[in-house]
Parts: sequence; C-alpha cells; structure tokens
Amino acid sequence: MKIARISWRSLWRNSTRTNVTITAVALCIAILIIFQSLIIGLIEKAVYNTTNLVVGEVQIHATGYLDDRSIYKSLKNIEKIRAVAKENNIGMVERSYGFGLISSGTKSAGTQFWGVDPVSELKYFDFANHIDEGNFLTKKSLKKVVLGQKLARSLAAEVGTELVVFVQGADGSLGNELFYVTGILENVADNIDRGAAIILKDDFDILFSTNNIVHEIALNSKGKFKAEEIKKLMSAKITGVAIETWKELMPTIAVMTEKMSVFMLTIFSLIFTIAASLGVMNTLIMSTYDRMREFGIIRAIGATPWRIIRQVSLEAILLTLIASIIGTIVGLSIALYLQEYGIDISGGGNLAIGGIVFDPIWKASISIKTVFLPVVLMMLTSVIASIYPASIAARIKPVEAIHYKP
Repeated sequence: MKIARISWRSLWRNSTRTNVTITAVALCIAILIIFQSLIIGLIEKAVYNTTNLVVGEVQIHATGYLDDRSIYKSLKNIEKIRAVAKENNIGMVERSYGFGLISSGTKSAGTQFWGVDPVSELKYFDFANHIDEGNFLTKKSLKKVVLGQKLARSLAAEVGTELVVFVQGADGSLGNELFYVTGILENVADNIDRGAAIILKDDFDILFSTNNIVHEIALNSKGKFKAEEIKKLMSAKITGVAIETWKELMPTIAVMTEKMSVFMLTIFSLIFTIAASLGVMNTLIMSTYDRMREFGIIRAIGATPWRIIRQVSLEAILLTLIASIIGTIVGLSIALYLQEYGIDISGGGNLAIGGIVFDPIWKASISIKTVFLPVVLMMLTSVIASIYPASIAARIKPVEAIHYKP
C-alpha cells in the first residue's frame, strides 16, 4: 500500500504531462472498442445474411450439379436427408431449378426458374420476406410467379402482369404457360435480382415435365450448429452427394470475414496499443529522469532495484487504469449508439459483397470481448513499456544519481 501511495503521488508531480498521456491512452482504448464493435458487427451481419437469406449453412446437391446445373442431376436419397435433418432439428428447404425464357409484351429475358415450397422458405429463410411489391407465394399461388427486382424491371413487369414462359422439359418436350406476377423481391442477391423467377414446386413439375425432382437442399439451423458440424452430421449418414458449407459456396465472403477478423482486429489493435504504450513509456522516462536524484537517495538508504521497478511499473498500471475507465465509458457509449442506429454507408445505393446485398446501415455489435480486450491489451503493453524506464531507475548508482543535474 505504501508503494501504491508513493506511485500515485509521483504520477501527479507533473499533472499536465500525466493528463495528456491519460487522454491519449483513453482515446486509443475508445477507438479500439468502437472499431472492434463495428468490425464484429460487419462480420456477424455478413455471416447472418449469407446463411439466413437464401444460401443456408450447408447445401446438398447431386454430385457435379453445380458444374453445369443440369436439370437431370437431381438428388435421389431425399428421404434419408429429411430424416437426418429432422432428427437433429435442422431447418431444411428443397428447391428445383430449370432455365427458360420469360416474356412480357415485346420484352423477354432468360431466367432461372425456382420451384419452391413457400411455407418452408418463409419458415427457415429470410429472402421470402424481402418483398418490394405484392406478396410472396402461398400454397394456393398456382400459376403465380415472384420475380427478382432487376428481372422485373427489364421486363417492365408489375404485380398482376401476365408473363409468357417457354422452357424445354426434362423429357425433351417444349413447355409453355402463362404466369401472373404476384410479387417482386427487394434487392437481396445478384443472381436472384437479375434472373430468378420463383414458382410453386407443383407448377415447376408441370412446366418442366418432371416428377417431384429436387436439385438443392439448403439446411439452416439458425446458429444452433456450426456449418462444419452440420456437414459432418450429414456426411456421416449420407453418401453419393455433394455436401458443402456456406464458406465453400461463398468463398468471397468467407475469406473476407476471416481476413477481416485476423488483420483488422489483430493488427489494428496491436498498432493502437503499441502507440499508446510508447506514450506511457515516454511519460515514465521523463518522470524517471526528473526524479533521478530521488531514486539515488532511495537506493542509498537501502532500497532494492526490485522495489524501484515495482514503483515505476505501478505508476504505469495506475495511469493506464484511469485511462481505461475513461476510454471504456467513452468508447462503450459511442458503440452502444452505433449498435442502435449504425452508420449509413450506402451512398445512395445498395451495398453488395460477394453477390449478397447487405443492409447499408452498418451497425456495431458489442460483447464482453470487444470491451475488455482493448483494456487488457493496453494494460499488458503499458506494463511492458514501463520495464525500460524502470530498469533505468533500478540501475542507478546512488553517488552518480545524487549529483545528477537534469
């Protein structure tokens, strides 16, 4: 306790210098809390949008389907997949895909038709809730279609517009039918916006002359399991199919989140903590030379080098502790505001990463880690930074120190 009182008094001998250092360290801690909260918020949003919008945590296809998306490469062991998903309480949707031509008046466009079960899509995924005009499909939406926004725009189609569809069926026949637009999606993903025409699975089977075929099964536990865990569960019981996690399906977003987590959080944090610790070290060095004669007298009356090292290190700890309290209050207050309201980074347009459209309001995500990690890092680096000035004071020769002139 005696050393603590001495360290506290020593810290305030030059209050201006101490206050400047405390302000600088507090500012670094506040910036780190805000920055880490924003980065983690962006990563969490990227993963959430990728898995919950349409892709899912894991997808299952027939082997080689993603190479050419042939209508003939459909899944065969669906019942077993359903059983494993149900057993582990994992959400599952089944989708069928086929390509064709869709036209409205004099305008036409190539499109990919999705055969879906609207109940499952609304239950386990979010893209069906992103409707800009009209409504999504229901079980009774026969001969109804939901279009991607850019596709609807290219066809000049609105809710209620009659569309003519031409496709080649799985049996080689030519299929054509009239569909009516029941809904237009918001911007959710490039491939959906530009070319998705979503219809009921029953309509799909009639249009493409198929018999309840399924090309894709998307699994989404909504965070209950990690993607790798779901893949492992499925791979242990299902063979002869391609099972891939969202990271394998969306490598751009996977690499972005991984690199951002490692580089931005680690490297950026180290830069700020090192910069702040240098400020602490500079303050302590100046304080040490200001008290050189005092340290010499202390050594002369029997103080050990270890006692002086403890005193100087304790000054660094006290200084950083004060700065941590101030920096945490400031940083946490701003981070809480950003968690609630965020930052609009749209610039008047949509933000898309890896083909997935994100909410242009960038919000922070606060956790114990984002608050305490900067404080712990700053405390450790400040203690390490105090070793050099402490060693200068500890190695003082009493005779030379007593006669030292600053």
